[in-house]
Amino acid sequence: MTDARFLQVFVTVPSAEVGDQIASRVVEERLAACVQRMGPIRSVYRWQGNIESSEEWLLVLKTDCDSWPALRERIVALHSYEVPEILALPVVEGHPPYLRWVAESLRRDKASPET
Repeated sequence: MTDARFLQVFVTVPSAEVGDQIASRVVEERLAACVQRMGPIRSVYRWQGNIESSEEWLLVLKTDCDSWPALRERIVALHSYEVPEILALPVVEGHPPYLRWVAESLRRDKASPET
């Protein structure tokens, strides 16, 4: 199934706890259907003229294009970084039953999505 109306969003966070807080909030608010937390990972980057290295965790969020603006705003509000990494990539192909589940999970007019 080709359906670019769905997105996979990548966000790095400074700790597992921060990741869990963001994940719980955005799923509870139906901005993301699912969030996976991976890590720790090691990030090397340039920040304010210096080469930095830090331990981070990676969140992978499943959402759709309609939810994207509110999701991005919510992540920024909950995140502790001055400039958080928030990248959204279109889903080009997906298992139709899974994509239906994502869509149902994001519907705000349902009490709870069916699995």
